[in-house]
Amino acid sequence: MWIYEKKLQYPVKVSTCNPTLAKYLIEQYGGADGELSAALRYLNQRYTIPDKVIGLLTDIGTEEFAHLEMIATMVYKLTKDATPDQLKEAGLGDHYVNHGEALYYQNASGVPWTASYIQAKSDPIADLYEDIAAEEKARATYQWIINVSDDPDLNDGLKFLREREVVHSQRFREAVEMLKDERGKKKVF
Repeated sequence: MWIYEKKLQYPVKVSTCNPTLAKYLIEQYGGADGELSAALRYLNQRYTIPDKVIGLLTDIGTEEFAHLEMIATMVYKLTKDATPDQLKEAGLGDHYVNHGEALYYQNASGVPWTASYIQAKSDPIADLYEDIAAEEKARATYQWIINVSDDPDLNDGLKFLREREVVHSQRFREAVEMLKDERGKKKVF
């Protein structure tokens, strides 16, 4: 079903080791509004959505996995030369003790990812509004990370991800309008 190219969707660069920025980025790795949640939400919802929207959910859900890969690469590059003391100072001491240098699906506060972060209602309009909200929350989080980052190389990749959230939100809005139009054309007796 998928073809995996062994390269990132967009180049990931970082200027310097910065475990504090890595801690913030972990929010987009395993947080409620992060890339894992988005990918799983959309790929799950496609089973109860009209045929005309299945491809959209599949395409965007798959792209979210590409974004997850970019976030993982950013976190790795921001921490690969960090000492245990630097990780501790950045608020990642608990993470280091529990997982070493491995990534773990959790938010920036260390709360593990949970399936309760995602929703599926089997109502196409409700699900698509959930998706729009998720994309807008992810866009806002990317902007806030950019606001606290002093790494222009990292910010380039974050801006790319932020803009993809905007595009996804627009596509979901278009799908809502299409489904509303179809619903309005059906005669109800």
